[in-house]
Parts: sequence; C-alpha cells; structure tokens
Amino acid sequence: MRLGLIINPLAGIGGPVGLKGSDGVEIQRLALKLGAEPQSPQRAKRALETLLPLKGKLQLFTPPGVMGQEVACKAGFEPVPIGSLPHGPTTAEDTIRLAQELFEVGIDLLLFAGGDGTARDMCTAVGTRLPVLGIPAGVKIYSAVFATHPRTAGEVAATFLNRLSGSGSTGEAVSLREAEVVDLDEDSYRAGTVSVKLWGYLLIPFMAHRIQNRKAPSPLTEAASLEAIAAAVIESMPPGWLYVLGPGTTTQAIARRLGFSKTLVGVDVYRRDEVVDLDVGERRLWELTQNYPTKIVVSPLGGQGFLFGRGNQPIGARVIQKVGRENILVVSTVEKLNALRGEPLLVDTGDPATDSLLKGYLPVITGYRERIIYPVKPTSELYNTYEKE
Repeated sequence: MRLGLIINPLAGIGGPVGLKGSDGVEIQRLALKLGAEPQSPQRAKRALETLLPLKGKLQLFTPPGVMGQEVACKAGFEPVPIGSLPHGPTTAEDTIRLAQELFEVGIDLLLFAGGDGTARDMCTAVGTRLPVLGIPAGVKIYSAVFATHPRTAGEVAATFLNRLSGSGSTGEAVSLREAEVVDLDEDSYRAGTVSVKLWGYLLIPFMAHRIQNRKAPSPLTEAASLEAIAAAVIESMPPGWLYVLGPGTTTQAIARRLGFSKTLVGVDVYRRDEVVDLDVGERRLWELTQNYPTKIVVSPLGGQGFLFGRGNQPIGARVIQKVGRENILVVSTVEKLNALRGEPLLVDTGDPATDSLLKGYLPVITGYRERIIYPVKPTSELYNTYEKE
C-alpha cells in the first residue's frame, strides 16, 4: 500500500489570533507576529498515529522537512522523501508542485493537512485523478473533502487502503465519490461578506459519519426566528457579565437587537449596555475572561453542525475551560438543526479534555422562551460511536 502525505505547515495559523484565514504571506507573517503557532503538523501527526498498525505493509511518501517528513518521523514512520522545499516559507505553488510529484510516484491515496485553500491546491494538482482526503487543519473548512477529525482521517485512510489491498473487513463500507471543494474570498470574508465559490471536485474515500458535509448558508427566510432567538438571549442577560458572540447571522441578530454592530465572521465581546471589543483573537479573549464573569454564545455551522473548531478558533480550549460548560449558550433555528438529520453537534477544539467537557447534551435556544436538548459529540469519538451502533 502506497500512501502520500503533504502538509501545509501554516494552515490554520490565522484562526486563533482572529484573522479568519491563513491565505497569503502577509497574513501568515501577521499571525506569527501575533503569537500564533502552527496547527497542521500536530493534527497530521494524530492522523498518522492512527495508521501505525499498518506500518509493516504501508509505504509512506512525503515531501521533505516541514511539509511531511518531519511529522511522519515523529509519528513513528520511515517515510520516503519526494521533491525539495524552497529556502524560504512554503507557498501554494510548492504545495501544488509537490502534490504532483507525489501523484507521479504512483500512490494509492493522498492525505493532505490544511484547509479550503489547500483543498483548492489539490484540485489544481491532481483533480479527480487520484483519491485524496483532507485532514482538517485550516480556519475555513467548508469543503466536503475533509474527515471530521484528524484521527478519523487516519481511520478512513486505513479502511480504504485495507479494502484496496483485499484485507479489509466486509462490514466496513467505503466508496469513492467526487466531493465539492469550496472556498471564500478571504478579503471579503474579513470585511463581513460571505462569498462562497465552487472551485472543483476531488475524488475522496467516503465513509458515512466520518466525512464532513459542505457548509450550508442560513436561509434569508429565517429572519423572524433569529429575532425571536435574540429576544430570548437578551432577556436572560444579567448586568456586569461579558457576552462572547461567535460568528454568524444568528449571533449577529443578538448584537443588532442590543443596538450594536457585529463582525459577521468574527468573535466579538459585549456587555448588555456596551461593546467591549470587536473581532478579538484568542489571547485578548483570554485576558478579558480573567476579570469578568462570561458567557459564550455560539451557533452551529450550517450543514456541518460544528459548535467549536471551525471558523471560531479565537474561542479556544482554555477560554472554554475558564468560562465553563454551564455558561455556554447554543443558539440555532429549528430549520438549521433539522438540516442535520439527527446527527449530533460537533466539537473539535484540538484539546481532548475540552472536547470531553462539552460532550453530552446541551440546551439549544431555538426561539423566544423555546429550547430543545440536543446531543454534542467530539469528532474524535464519532468512529467508535457508530461502530457500536
């Protein structure tokens, strides 16, 4: 079995510091200046560790250095290096070139660690000529070519490769299908305009419940429901508390009803009678929560169901731990929950302890004095859950 791995070493670096993306050299430099740390190497390592039982019959090919070889060695593999790296920071052009070189080696599957921008690079490099699977490591992960969790990416890859070699169990349903790659214009996104474009398709190994859906927008007809949700939240707001509002139109309705503006795709902080700070990063949010009682208000990502870990990385694990599970308010229209078709809300904070803290059942505010109880699961536990079922 021949597996390829390529890592975008700077994918996701802009998320925790509130930059809403990592595309472009200037954004990456700013993120590093603000104290951001790369996320993708560790997430790729988690995926590879899941594949260690196949080490004896698996040949792993990676670019050298930070784009694959270093992480593969740390995970316990002895990869075959392919290609060369530039002397300076890596770019999208390097990702495309190295993915093409991996394709030419004759691999059976290509794993890539990154976000929607890296998925676009895979479209350019290999398109649907080769099975590809994304390890979620970016800020915007809207495309339908990613596993729900790094470990799940490893599990899907292992199942696919085993079936390809004729050694998989008959009970593991895996198939190849074309899946959408979509991306946002990051400059427009930072300005508060969400403009999603279909860039192409990738051929992915698909397993039910292990591959995330494409992000879906909130319908404009939900305006009345959003106003009812906003009224319910504001009615319960005690004076003196901080309210951290995550991205989205649902939380934007809350700020608007308070009489304040909100960054549609940012994380903002309010009291009932004032704006405390807009478009904050994780470090600033951590500072604020040290001095004031705080509630976090988030809405699940439409079509995917993620509460934390997709697009709202400034609300990081240590902030969630500090605020506490009891002070997290989940808001959603009934229509958005129905679109999940019974699937749980998902969390992928990057910290297993925080993910475990959030799992179980949480109340979801769906209207004025209306709420339902809805299940929440860490993405890392989905595989075991569905195996038992």
